Amino acid sequence: MSKDALRVLAFGAHPDDCDAKVGGMAIKYSQLGHEVKFVSVTNGDAGHYEMGGAPLAKRRYKEAQKVAEVAGIDYDVLDIHDSQLMPTLENRRLLIRIIRGFSPDLVFTHRPNDYHPDHRYTSQLVQDAAYMVTVPNVEALTPHLMRDPVIAYMSDNFQRPYPFSPDIVVGIDDVVEEKLDMLHCHESQMYEWLPYNGGVGDKVPEGDKSRREWLKEWRAPAFAGIADRYRDLLKDLYGEERGARIQYAEALEICEYGTPLPEKEIPTLFPFFD
Repeated sequence: MSKDALRVLAFGAHPDDCDAKVGGMAIKYSQLGHEVKFVSVTNGDAGHYEMGGAPLAKRRYKEAQKVAEVAGIDYDVLDIHDSQLMPTLENRRLLIRIIRGFSPDLVFTHRPNDYHPDHRYTSQLVQDAAYMVTVPNVEALTPHLMRDPVIAYMSDNFQRPYPFSPDIVVGIDDVVEEKLDMLHCHESQMYEWLPYNGGVGDKVPEGDKSRREWLKEWRAPAFAGIADRYRDLLKDLYGEERGARIQYAEALEICEYGTPLPEKEIPTLFPFFD
């Protein structure tokens, strides 16, 4: 790993959250020699209609480790029950230790406005940890950071109390198949729980190849929607011609609780633009 390599840390509430939102960026950072770690703040042990508890948690952990191999990243899963995450002092201290231990340049997480309490509280915990990672007497036995990382929210479609407002949009056309391969690893979610919960369980085909083809039909339109929705910003970042051609994208909104992102530092922290 080069001494100039970036360190990118993403917190999702469940195994598969970061994959769906910033999996493409994770692959692109990894391909460029940067270090990426995903952290699932819960173990995902409620995310199914037939199985649960320890067997599901172990299954989802194995799925996350398959993702790590596909993407060339590290993937940690914390042993906190799915749907029971709370923004407690204990959990804040845990995230402070994780952030300090990894010493990231960038941190990605959910926005605080979200349908799922685990998503909301993951965001709250990252926000609560943000400044505290620089305070020496907080978690004093874990060396503090000299400055906050840049923190960015992953995209969503929620409108109240305010909608997602992107500052960075990254084209992922060159890695969209690898991103779908990441999601394909989450068999319990992509082919069982989420289709069941979304009322499309009867549409999931049998067989690995057929399922992977179906997954692209089901999930890729969302990546295309981000590119279309934020086309003007893509053109600003990539130039008019290239920005107009991008089919699939991921987007981020900079959180004001981390270190601000000056425009001049965008090419350094997001080395994807001309």
